[in-house]
Amino acid sequence: MSTTYDDYFGNFISQDKALQEAARIAIEDSLQVKKNERVLIVSNPRRDVSLISQALFDAAIRVGAKPVLIYQPVKTQMDFADPMVLAAFQAKPAVFISMSAEKLGKDEAGIARPYQYKDTQFDHIFHLQLYGEKTCRAFWSPSTNLESFIRTVPIDYEQLAKRCKTIKEILDRAVAVNITAPGGTNVRIGLKGRSAKTDDGDFSRPGTGGNLPAGETFISPENGTAQGLIAFDGSISLHDRDILIQEPIRCTLEKGYITKIEGGEEAQELLKTVTMAEQQALDYEKSGRLPAGSGPIYAKNARNIGELGIGLNPLAKITGNMLEDEKAFRTCHFAVGHNYDEDAPALIHLDGLVKNPTIVAIFADGTEAVIEKDGELAGF
Repeated sequence: MSTTYDDYFGNFISQDKALQEAARIAIEDSLQVKKNERVLIVSNPRRDVSLISQALFDAAIRVGAKPVLIYQPVKTQMDFADPMVLAAFQAKPAVFISMSAEKLGKDEAGIARPYQYKDTQFDHIFHLQLYGEKTCRAFWSPSTNLESFIRTVPIDYEQLAKRCKTIKEILDRAVAVNITAPGGTNVRIGLKGRSAKTDDGDFSRPGTGGNLPAGETFISPENGTAQGLIAFDGSISLHDRDILIQEPIRCTLEKGYITKIEGGEEAQELLKTVTMAEQQALDYEKSGRLPAGSGPIYAKNARNIGELGIGLNPLAKITGNMLEDEKAFRTCHFAVGHNYDEDAPALIHLDGLVKNPTIVAIFADGTEAVIEKDGELAGF
């Protein structure tokens, strides 16, 4: 049966209504934007992210806020944000949204001369305002698309928050965690001194932020502790795109760092990105884009394991779009590169999926708690 104009127009109206509802949820429920608040939205002139950004802009207008929407060219993990985008942060927006086809882009000035806030350095003005000064709240949706945003944003956030909180409490008490999976993963990471973070969709307080779609609890491993083998077998981020994995990428870990990357074409692509980040860190130092002496540190951390995350969005699925993939049930993910505790800086943060994991937390007294068994959450 052929598609008629009425069918096409009806589908368009239906999709538009679904987009408006997802945007309303993002603005009113997740961010809880208020009248007269300044909202900064940064996007790219690409169809899907542009349409979502315009819907978010309209939703902010409807609650009486003062949104500004800026477009810049598409930026990859290795690119710098446009100076005018970074200058907009000087206005101290109460709310920030990055709706990018790839990434927001790095802060060239912040990398060269990190921002100091109390005892922590930040290499991006956005991170300074969100995590340090806590003057804004935010969400970011790198590489999202229209279908995914519409489908995965309207979920039961109360249930998500409970799951995120339960897992966070376990990880916060744990001193280590063991992860195994049918694809070959068998790794142990230390967690002493680390606190887990929740991406539960509640970004209503200054200093809170995360992804939409939301749905994970994640933690930065204790530096130098990741040991064993990670076999990425779902999807993985590269410097300029996300890819589905056909042949597992096997990464051998010693004392927190990847020492060997094996597999097929996908493994070679990962190695290419990691090698690029290593070399670019050294080049940045030579050109003054990184502080003197920091090039080797950034280069070394291109092989760091910077995150363990557990997917908790019931409507997410593995599609080759990491923003959604890492939220899917029956998965966990590890990041190669920069961590979230700001003590292992790198030019990359590459999330990679492991399917059907068994995740066991280990406490100081030697007792254990199963978080997930063969991909199934353990009773919560």
